Amino acid sequence: MIGARPLWLLAAALWAFGLARDAGDHWVAATVLPPLAVETSVEVLDRDGKLLRAYTVADGRWRMAVPPEGVDPRFIDMLLAYEDKRFRTHSGVDPWALLRAGVQAVASGRVVSGGSTLTMQVARLLEESGTGRLSGKLRQIRVALALERQLGKAEILQLYLHIAPYGGNLEGVRAASLAYFGKEPRRLTPAQSALLVALPQAPEGRRPDRHVGAATAARGQVLTRAVGAGIIAPEQAEAALREAVPALRRAFPALAPHLADRVLAQDREARQHRLTIDAGLQRRMETLAAEAVAAQGDRLQVAIVVADHRSGEVLASVGSAGYEGGARQGFVDMTRAVRSPGSVLKPLVYGLAFDEGLAHPETLIDDRPSDFGGYAPQNFDKQFRGSLRVREALQLSLNIPVVALTEALGPARLLVALRQAGVSAQVPGGQPGLAISLGGLGVTLEDMVQLYAALARGGVALPLRVSGSRAGEAGRVLSEVAAWQLGDILAGMPPPSGAPANRLAYKTGTSYGHRDAWAIGFDGAHVIGVWMGRADGTPVPGAFGADLAAPVLFQAFGRLKRQLAPLPPPPAATLIVSTAALPQPLQRFRSRQAVFEAADAPAVAFPPDGAEVELMPEGILLRVRGGVGPFTWLADGEPVAVGLRGRDTVVPISAPGFVVFSVIDGAGRSARVQVRLR
Repeated sequence: MIGARPLWLLAAALWAFGLARDAGDHWVAATVLPPLAVETSVEVLDRDGKLLRAYTVADGRWRMAVPPEGVDPRFIDMLLAYEDKRFRTHSGVDPWALLRAGVQAVASGRVVSGGSTLTMQVARLLEESGTGRLSGKLRQIRVALALERQLGKAEILQLYLHIAPYGGNLEGVRAASLAYFGKEPRRLTPAQSALLVALPQAPEGRRPDRHVGAATAARGQVLTRAVGAGIIAPEQAEAALREAVPALRRAFPALAPHLADRVLAQDREARQHRLTIDAGLQRRMETLAAEAVAAQGDRLQVAIVVADHRSGEVLASVGSAGYEGGARQGFVDMTRAVRSPGSVLKPLVYGLAFDEGLAHPETLIDDRPSDFGGYAPQNFDKQFRGSLRVREALQLSLNIPVVALTEALGPARLLVALRQAGVSAQVPGGQPGLAISLGGLGVTLEDMVQLYAALARGGVALPLRVSGSRAGEAGRVLSEVAAWQLGDILAGMPPPSGAPANRLAYKTGTSYGHRDAWAIGFDGAHVIGVWMGRADGTPVPGAFGADLAAPVLFQAFGRLKRQLAPLPPPPAATLIVSTAALPQPLQRFRSRQAVFEAADAPAVAFPPDGAEVELMPEGILLRVRGGVGPFTWLADGEPVAVGLRGRDTVVPISAPGFVVFSVIDGAGRSARVQVRLR
């Protein structure tokens, strides 16, 4: 601590310095200044400039950039009235303040005020020097005078606003305002301004989260000075004194943490990143994500992406239900994790088939036991629906019809369409097979949202973006007619239980082994994708996209807007007719294998292949369609009915288990099924 006599001598020396201006000029001009570039926290902002997330500077301190105009003017007025009322006019040192400090010290026998200007305080903070020695005080005077020659008053004030200490690892008024009040400093109350003026004088001793009494008393002193300076009225000061001092530090904003980490990794030089994210919507989606997994065990995870498909702007991106470790592995960004899409890829197959003239929404297609060159897919429920419309096959998410369409298109055509949509699909072994239409490849949630955005945009792909200006179109994936037809089919899907009945076009999917549950949907303006599963890829028993992810999708749309935007009307070229009115080739789809089969070849109509059949007391019903009589039936290679002219028969089998039934027609052609009897 500097004694009374040294302060008096310091004031006298400064007075003499004014008489020796030439010597003083040389002394100041020769000053070696500390670095004036102050590192501030990297900030990630939303579309309106609101803070999404900030990062500490290299030494772990919160130091947020803010210009003087970004702070409430009343705070600046209080600061200058309390710390340095002649700041606007002095040249870095206030002789009268030093003289006053010396007189006060002599009169009281102790230091009452240090006489430091804001510029001197900036000098001390830049060099992190103390004030307890006369040499240190002289150094601050010299640096302050040099600073005033090199910088303007606004620049010096901004330095103070950045580096003034506020306790702990808080530096600068903006970091303190966010930590203590949870708000930007541009609209501080008189009580808040007074507290932030008082704290830098004793940042640890007056920390409100540790020393509420000391912080309250110091705030009162600033308010008293503010009344005396005419900055606030006495009644405003009285109201401010009744305002509670914050007793806890608030966490800094950390919205869209995965996305923030990503943009930071892409450009580590920028101090500010402006994203397309909507902070309010992002917060609502993060809350929804936490609610969605709260009662689902400690390993289930969720990811959500919301985009405006008209512009490609991502409005919310939730990488996990919580940015933390533990069993959920919340640090993993599941919007970018490569997973199996299950059935959410099926609409693209149907859309391509529409464009290739292979099918129409009203085309009849068979859902029956089929073998595609040794690949015999089953429906999820192991049942078969026979002939039905393509529209219904997609809405029911049947596997056999979509595989038949994929075979007709060729798996490579599906991969080309994915690339046109900007989807980076990973194919096991590098060679696509028919199983890719059922989810036999790897994609990300962002990939699938981008694909569905193309469907919603009339078949035109536009890359999703989180920052920057609109990118160029990636190209057309589907015709406008095919895209509309898909939207019309998907909008006819029944909503989940308890969800509003609306025209949301959506599709669900469940990957093999219940590892991934998906739901992606769109209206006339927005597209939302939801993925649920475990970050480590292990199965989630009983998880289905329709039961798990679809309700979250509908809730997400509910938190995005009150009412869905209508889907577009059908393009002029759209053929909207019944099955019977379609051109003959479109009335019924015939798979590639059907082209090589005789039109009247026999087929087992009942029981269907792979089915479980309950035995009747008299045996089991067998039925054949196609072919010509007489018919011979075999069970596991043994004849059980010979020379039948009719197409139905009941054979006396009573033992449960797996059985292979074969039928041979009069022309020697055969068909077979394997079923389980119970």
